[in-house]
This record gives sequence, structure tokens and C-alpha cells, in this order.
Amino acid sequence: MTRLNTDYLEIAFRSIQCFADDGKLLVHELEELMAIALRDGVVDEDEKRVLKNIFSKLTPSELTPEMQEKVQQIRAAYLA
Repeated sequence: MTRLNTDYLEIAFRSIQCFADDGKLLVHELEELMAIALRDGVVDEDEKRVLKNIFSKLTPSELTPEMQEKVQQIRAAYLA
């Protein structure tokens, strides 16, 4: 029997917690979300959709040079 991957739900839920905590997504929090997406070795279409949605919600104050670099790395490696 094939296991249904629900990691995207965990990513979405944890991202809500991150934003609710201080109103921002920090680099280490994004890395934690990516660890969830990658724990099975692949970023599936649902995870990609959730990550793209998270990126669309980032504000200019969150997009520090470090965060911009991390987002670009993730986009290039997994969302292209």
C-alpha cells in the first residue's frame, strides 16, 4: 500500500506558527520547513505549492540578503 505524503500539511501548519510567532519567517525557520519537505528525499508537487505560497507572503522586511539568497537557492533547486 502506498503511503500518502502529508508533509505539505505539516509545512503549511508550521509556517503559520512561524508567522504567528513574530509576524515573520526567519531563515532558520525556512530551513526547518525545507527539512520537512526533504525528509523523504523529494519535494513533491504539494510541497512545492505550499512553499510557493509561503514565499508569496514574505514581506520586504523579511527579505534580508540572507533570506533572499535562501529563497533563490530553494527556487532554483526545487521550484524551477
